[in-house]
Amino acid sequence: MRADRSAADVPRTTDVVVTGMGATTPLGGDVPSTWSALLAGESGISTLEAPWADQLSVRIAGALRKDPADVVAPVQRRRLDRSQEAALIAAREAWADAGSPDVDPVRLAVVVGTGIGGAGTMLDQDDRLEELGPRLLSPFTIPRLMPNGAAAVVSLELGARAGTHAPTSACASGAEALAVGAMLIRAGRADVVVAGGTDACLHPLFIGGFARMGALSTRNETPELASRPFDRDRDGFVMAEGAGVVVLERAEFARARGVRPRALLAGAGITSDAYDMTMPDVEGQIRAIAEALRDADLTPEDITHVNTHATGTPTGDLIEADALRRAVGTHPLVTATKSATGHLLGAAGSVEAIFTVLSLEHAVIPAIRNLDEAAPGVELDLVTGQPRQASPTAALSTSFGFGGHNVVLSFTKP
Repeated sequence: MRADRSAADVPRTTDVVVTGMGATTPLGGDVPSTWSALLAGESGISTLEAPWADQLSVRIAGALRKDPADVVAPVQRRRLDRSQEAALIAAREAWADAGSPDVDPVRLAVVVGTGIGGAGTMLDQDDRLEELGPRLLSPFTIPRLMPNGAAAVVSLELGARAGTHAPTSACASGAEALAVGAMLIRAGRADVVVAGGTDACLHPLFIGGFARMGALSTRNETPELASRPFDRDRDGFVMAEGAGVVVLERAEFARARGVRPRALLAGAGITSDAYDMTMPDVEGQIRAIAEALRDADLTPEDITHVNTHATGTPTGDLIEADALRRAVGTHPLVTATKSATGHLLGAAGSVEAIFTVLSLEHAVIPAIRNLDEAAPGVELDLVTGQPRQASPTAALSTSFGFGGHNVVLSFTKP
């Protein structure tokens, strides 16, 4: 059913619920297959087979398990960057999972973030420009490379007219999209928001650029062992591609149409470090965690599970572990799912938010793959070996990005 409400009618304390989820990742082409592979301890990381990979010091990555060409029609693919295809696939799954809400288009918004966006298209078309000249550029070059392109594609697909937004906050983009979506609903700007993140840039420029920073693992001979968050022998993150999208709804709207919420997006904390372009600041992360707790009216003792940002970089993991210990304590069960998926950049935050919701639903915490021995200084209850059966009631999902972007989401059972 539709609900006619104006912004002035909706109180600030409006609850926001998750009613649908969709994803395509290196572990699976949808949420169920990705979740099953994660719990089974599979790795989405493999050797890059492209000819250009031989020139790089890093030759491993997490490619999409299911080729978008198997899902998106050829005519539509001509118009889309790979990151936009991934976002569209995830959004379609999330929308169907939510039961295709019958919502007035002017009360439906889209927020899809990206860290790098359609830069792969830009580079490919630049090569074409050099080889063939401007007359043979694709007429879809600009729409495919725009950083807001994925958000626009999803809004066109669903006919959303309450606003289309595209946060670009590096590896916090997907999480920030969910935070912005919740704000839109709480502010009375929308009843339903389709929110998430996407990135697909397994290209020599990006892999080579991150490698030159010393940010990537160089375990080329054992790709499945390369992503090692919190492990003593971690040596950097592994680039990956994917998308994760959720459907957020005003709780009263979801209740009125008879849908069962999958989780409550209870709060969000957004802070910035203003400290360094690439080095995270523990104080900024602590403030983001505290803000997410305050926004959700939760205490540190309430938090029973954390899906961490933890990429596997030597410095970043230690700073996050310190932030969690100081802001929440050492009692929550902690996982780090990038150990299986790799780092999905702009999609990481939304895919990990989906994992957090699934942990609440299924009462199980995925194990951290490749964690043989925790690094000194990581004083957390890390889930290792096998998934741990538990009944988390309140959980956090943390995301941090280059540029000092900190986003923490808090979820509770509905």
